[in-house]
Amino acid sequence: MDLQLSDKVALVSGSTKGIGLAIATGLARERAKVIVNGRSTESVAEALAKIRQVVPDAKLQSFDGDLSTAAGVDQLVKEFPAVDILINNLGIFEPKPFEQIPDEDWFRFFEVNVLSGVRLSRAYLPKMKAENWGRIVFISSESAIQIPAEMIHYGMTKTSQLAVSRGLAETCAGTGVTVNAVLPGPTRSDGVEAFVKHLSGGKPFAEFEKDFFEKVRPSSLIQRFATPEEVANLVVYISSPQASATNGAALRVDGGVVRACF
Repeated sequence: MDLQLSDKVALVSGSTKGIGLAIATGLARERAKVIVNGRSTESVAEALAKIRQVVPDAKLQSFDGDLSTAAGVDQLVKEFPAVDILINNLGIFEPKPFEQIPDEDWFRFFEVNVLSGVRLSRAYLPKMKAENWGRIVFISSESAIQIPAEMIHYGMTKTSQLAVSRGLAETCAGTGVTVNAVLPGPTRSDGVEAFVKHLSGGKPFAEFEKDFFEKVRPSSLIQRFATPEEVANLVVYISSPQASATNGAALRVDGGVVRACF
């Protein structure tokens, strides 16, 4: 299927590794012009090199800056005043008992995971509406529906993303702009691998994975971690003109972890 993304300008926030890097690579493979974002020049350069290993003729641009801040978003918009596709992927997570989560952590998680996407959408949505075409995708999580007891502050931000994405979609009624959220389940990203290494005490990943899906996520239908590429495949599709009738949706790519048929 031709996803008709050739020369569409796409921004993927937090795209130097994990799901973000996989999304940037997938969009580049479909011949979109991709803006790769990370906080350091070094991390962005490494990401560009990784994408070009897979897509030698990738059309890439870059922005090294912290998009969890208003100043970072302002600088980005000065350099790139318009995009066709906005992927709000930037996010952090951290397991911590509720009683030990200070106010500062609640504010930090909300600013990084939610306000980054709010600011970017506020900056780019008017131009999309003026062009009568655009795509905004929030990378949420199955944790938006099944709040993890060990990361309540993280789950709160993921639920907030669903509210923002649906609300923005309502403002785009009757236009060629769509706003959707994607809810990955347990995914073997770089951050998760580091998290697993810390929790497992040196246990081999395959052994930890087996225990995890037997005891922690037994409802998973695939009984394994998804790959970042599997998540990216859905994101790339809903970023395309082919997905024009998908709007205001919360789309799960969670391996069946959430016990629901909708």
